[in-house]
Amino acid sequence: MGYGNQNLIYLKGGVLENRPEFYSKATDKRRKNFRIMLSRYLSSPIPEMKVLITLGEEKFTTQTDDYGYFSAWIEPKQAFRAGWHQVTFSINDENEEICRVQGEFLIIGDKAEFGTISDIDDTILVSHATQLFKKFRLIMTKNAKTRLPFEGVAEFYKKLKGAENPFFYVSSSEWNLYEFLQDFFKVRNIPKGPFLLQEYKSGLRDLLFTGGGSHQHKQDKIKRLMTLLPNLKFILIGDSGQRDTEIYRQALHEFPNRILAVYIRKIGKKDDFDEKTTQEFKEKGVPLLLIENTEEAVAHAKKVGLVKD
Repeated sequence: MGYGNQNLIYLKGGVLENRPEFYSKATDKRRKNFRIMLSRYLSSPIPEMKVLITLGEEKFTTQTDDYGYFSAWIEPKQAFRAGWHQVTFSINDENEEICRVQGEFLIIGDKAEFGTISDIDDTILVSHATQLFKKFRLIMTKNAKTRLPFEGVAEFYKKLKGAENPFFYVSSSEWNLYEFLQDFFKVRNIPKGPFLLQEYKSGLRDLLFTGGGSHQHKQDKIKRLMTLLPNLKFILIGDSGQRDTEIYRQALHEFPNRILAVYIRKIGKKDDFDEKTTQEFKEKGVPLLLIENTEEAVAHAKKVGLVKD
């Protein structure tokens, strides 16, 4: 899922071989879930592949990089209204089309009051990201139909979305898990929005340490969003298990007067923010809350007028 404004659209994808279709059911056994998750990390990216992008009557060409990715900033001649639109990606060999898939992109319009940028693991999806064994067991034995969200997340996010407010999901999960996340969000009725994930990985070791790394890419993607949508303010939601508070603190300084509130779900034994961080948010007039459960965030959002009953 891509995203953009009336003048510029960002699209991204990957070209892979040996990539099976993934269909999960709530009744699937652990062995099947294990095989499917394993196969997500054993597909091979295809570099230097030309990809044709079709937007309505317009066509654009891009090429995959060494890791099989392509990304493109599109300046369409036609005007797209706010909302979701289709885009076609295709691969041709000697003028014969050998592959075609449909994608989507979201145009953010002027009626949006604010946007929401949310982490996924241990913010929406119960993941135990800081406990390696628990995390690996969940990933390998459950699927999108049987993994659980935190209580109240879907209802809270739907209130934040309202009629026009966009959602973006910035996560350290890899692109390998894209279909899993799409399925999970649909099953749990969580508002639809573009996923901004960590680069594709390949191999068993990468599967074991999925979601790891420096998380710097989150800061880069938040900067891209806030630069592309300069008139939109944001709510930021994350958890205390990784570096979300620090990443959001950087955004606070880089984009002053653009952040309405920050909600951090408490994971582990962390009881509060350090004094320096608390003071910085206070000086900027941005509420920073460490929440035990979703209801606390809902209560605050109602109090300050971000959501309505």
